[in-house]
Amino acid sequence: MMVLQRFLGKRIVKTGLAVFFTALICEFLNWPPVFAVITAIVTIEPTVADSIKKGMVRFPASAIGSAYAVLFISLFGNSPLTYMLAAVLTIATCSSLKLHDGLLVATLTSVAMVEVIHDHFLISFFIRLGTTTIGLGVSTLVNMFILPPDYRGEIKEQIQQLVNQTSLITKKVFHQLMEGKQIHSKLKQTTLPNLEKKILKTEGLIRFQKEESKYHPLTPSEQARFQLIQKQLKNLRLIHEHLDNLVNTPIDEIHWTQEEQKIIVDVVENLCKQLLHSKEYNLESLHEAEKQIIEVFIEDNEEIMRENKNRLTKFPPKLIVLYEFISVFELVVDFIKNRETQL
Repeated sequence: MMVLQRFLGKRIVKTGLAVFFTALICEFLNWPPVFAVITAIVTIEPTVADSIKKGMVRFPASAIGSAYAVLFISLFGNSPLTYMLAAVLTIATCSSLKLHDGLLVATLTSVAMVEVIHDHFLISFFIRLGTTTIGLGVSTLVNMFILPPDYRGEIKEQIQQLVNQTSLITKKVFHQLMEGKQIHSKLKQTTLPNLEKKILKTEGLIRFQKEESKYHPLTPSEQARFQLIQKQLKNLRLIHEHLDNLVNTPIDEIHWTQEEQKIIVDVVENLCKQLLHSKEYNLESLHEAEKQIIEVFIEDNEEIMRENKNRLTKFPPKLIVLYEFISVFELVVDFIKNRETQL
């Protein structure tokens, strides 16, 4: 089983097993397995909760498709008109009843029945309901008990990739800001949007794991680690938002002293290094770095207030950069603390 899982993937293995057991049961009952197999294939979802939820939609949808197939076969026989009416009315009815998750299965079932039903229409209708039930039930049970969904490993891997990318982007943003360069267009148009997509993907995996925990509860220690992972992702999400604010700051209006540049660049390098390597985590050095940045912020804030007394209507770009940097700094420190707790 483990060899098949590594070679084919967990979901493919489960789909194959669901198809096999579904067909086996139908053969035992002497029912045509094709409709049950179609249902089983599409019912293997990322989580058991999704399989159950969508299965409750697919059953009535399949019943509608089967009913239309039986009705029009009895009226027009095996004809092009039967195919058209069965398909169109199945789609229209399922759409009207908002059975969207079952629309495809219902339509396939409806048109496939036209070819195989010639008499005993009522019995054929109930057999179709039976095969649909078998497909739904078997696929849900396979999803629940055979290689049950577990996304924690993938979530952890995704977060590590996010950490690597966040560290790299943070250094690039602040180096360009300190050098007075315009933020590179690739950073705005490609790098940050790609990071956003990865964050959204990881948030989706966390949602899957939360749903799965209803049927496969985590132990208290596993639950505590999972909550820390969620906090880490939340921190990374907020860091991304602050970086996005920074790349849209008008840097041509900012003038840094050499001392300020050196302080900020050194702190960024140290911060990103500790973000990447938890074993080198040094809380004391981070607090010292934070003090340096806050001092720069306070000094610049006082200077700007003196120069713009009674004229200051919005924060100058320099203060915006320092504010965003302090925010990023705090979030990174919080992330590191969470990771240390998890380890």
